[in-house]
Amino acid sequence: MTFNEFIKEITMAIKKLFLIFAFICVSMIALLYGVSPSWFATTFLAISALDPNIAHILRAVMGLYLALGLFWLYAAFHEKQRDTAILTTIIFSAGLVSGRLLSFLIDGKPSPLLLAYAVVELSLIPIALFIYRL
Repeated sequence: MTFNEFIKEITMAIKKLFLIFAFICVSMIALLYGVSPSWFATTFLAISALDPNIAHILRAVMGLYLALGLFWLYAAFHEKQRDTAILTTIIFSAGLVSGRLLSFLIDGKPSPLLLAYAVVELSLIPIALFIYRL
């Protein structure tokens, strides 16, 4: 194996692991939102009564997150799709964090969990961009 082939193998392994990690993280968050929206809202957002429309939105978000996560998992094992999948993690995180930042400005400080999500999403952008450029 040449040095260039070795570097390519390492790069592909990093991208694969990143996508598997992204799948696991987004799936856990999706299931927290959507399996029991009332429990999530009570436990993490201090909302005692959840409107059925908000539960519907949380379950729809769960479906969106799981769909993207499954694409990332698929791409982890299909080299042809890896760069596209990593690019979507950047777009996904950037979209979420931009919406959160807008909400911070308009609505004020949210629950600590949502602040933590914003920090993770914001930090994921440069990491994913670095991995994408490998």
